[in-house]
Amino acid sequence: PKMPESADFVMFWWEKAALETRSGKARRLGFITTNSLRQTFNRQVLEPHLGAPKKPLSLMFAIPDHPWVDAGDGAAVRIAMTVAAAGKAPGRLFTVTEERKGEREAEGRPVTLTEQVGKIFANLRVGADVAGAKALRANDGISSPGVKLHGAGFIITPAEAQALGLGTVPGLEAHIRTYRNGRDLTATPRGVMVIDLFGLTETEVRTRFPAVYQHVLDRVKPERDHNNRDSYKRNWWIHGEPRRDLRPALEGLPRYIVTVETMQHRLFMFMDGEVLPDNRLVVFGLEDPAQIAVLSSRIHVVWSLAVGGVLEDRPVYNKTVCFDPFPFPDTTEAQNARLRGLGEELDAHRKAQQAAHPKLTLTGIYNVLEKLRAGVRIEGKDKETYDQGLVGILKDIHDRIDAEVATAYGWADDPDDETILMRLVELNRARAAEEAAGHIRWLRPDYQNPAGHAAVAKGKQTEMDVAIAETADKALWPKALPEQIAAVRAVLSDMGEATPEQVARQFKRARAASVKPLLESLDALGQARLIEGGRFAA
Repeated sequence: PKMPESADFVMFWWEKAALETRSGKARRLGFITTNSLRQTFNRQVLEPHLGAPKKPLSLMFAIPDHPWVDAGDGAAVRIAMTVAAAGKAPGRLFTVTEERKGEREAEGRPVTLTEQVGKIFANLRVGADVAGAKALRANDGISSPGVKLHGAGFIITPAEAQALGLGTVPGLEAHIRTYRNGRDLTATPRGVMVIDLFGLTETEVRTRFPAVYQHVLDRVKPERDHNNRDSYKRNWWIHGEPRRDLRPALEGLPRYIVTVETMQHRLFMFMDGEVLPDNRLVVFGLEDPAQIAVLSSRIHVVWSLAVGGVLEDRPVYNKTVCFDPFPFPDTTEAQNARLRGLGEELDAHRKAQQAAHPKLTLTGIYNVLEKLRAGVRIEGKDKETYDQGLVGILKDIHDRIDAEVATAYGWADDPDDETILMRLVELNRARAAEEAAGHIRWLRPDYQNPAGHAAVAKGKQTEMDVAIAETADKALWPKALPEQIAAVRAVLSDMGEATPEQVARQFKRARAASVKPLLESLDALGQARLIEGGRFAA
């Protein structure tokens, strides 16, 4: 389709990548997911409160996902194209619905497009402005990816754990834990454990657990010595990203909720509190089965699929956009009781069937459930999975969860996906306005607001910029500007997201007033991004 001639500028975003080999043939490497980057940049351009020009700017034309083929240059990529013009106006959104290989591939690939007309939002959608949803304080501080090891030597078998002293050396049970990643949950668990020495100095490890120290010295340190990040080299006995902020949220919980970051079906399940989660798991410091019911509902799944990224054909759950802005329903005690029962029933059903049939996987179960919902005849291997997983009962549990959660939101009209998104966006705006006025509906008030303090309305709280107290385990704040930027970037990468004050607390003699402009510079360079509440995300 022809682009508007009056466009102010055109933006191209490369979505997939290929590499030209020495033989001249293109070899596909995989996907570079740039949805988050594209949405962040588009929002900064289109939305005034995020630093856009005061003069309104609208997307007049967009194609979110279009093939770009050039056999002569060995290119086989996908791009998004957007055209913007000054003023407020509806745009034309084109979506590729069919692709065909042409006779001369170098000249392009014939495609079939469908057109929608309306306001085009930063995530290149017409409809609900899900990209404009704001993070809610109610959801703050209880979700994070799991630990990132940066050292395969930390992973051990139960037999190796016993040889290192587990069960005989006092205190070691706190530092050798069961370990789970995404594949352990969706397929067959590996049954491995992990050495977790977070909170111990090198001297303490060597003195209290000499066998463990030697194991990590032999199996982890050589790998860490070649790591480019200085903090990984210096703290070689500790996981690369031990998730300092996550651990307090999980402390004392007998169980917590997890989902696999990248998976075909969006599932939420309880994990035992003694298990240490891998980086590919998104973790929620929540143990209430009513909350696992809400997260497992169609309403939340529709939201997460709309705002999350995609890796190849698998949805990605990014907690910053999928969880932080999501407005949970304001439930009554009776509704909570029913949701708790349904959440327990869902989690227990799946675990019971997997325990009875060790080769039964969650991926297989939900593949059959998807076919069942689509009206596909269940036969052959699928029939075996249907019987072993009691998939008919599982469908009934999910249907009852969907109905109960919709009732909790006050939606009795069975809304379609687009209506769900529009209602959630409106509810997000209402909750953000409530929080700005000082009313916060904490998801876990005993942890997030243990003292029961009333929130202060925006504009009435004075922020003190004080030097952070020095402690022995904090690095000294660098003197040179390049070193300061590198240090801030490394800390933000470890923490995932943080305020300038939280970053400053990681250093001796650092001030939030000095850290904030560095974070803003990283934001401008695309190496960090400003999110709601003055927080920055890596």
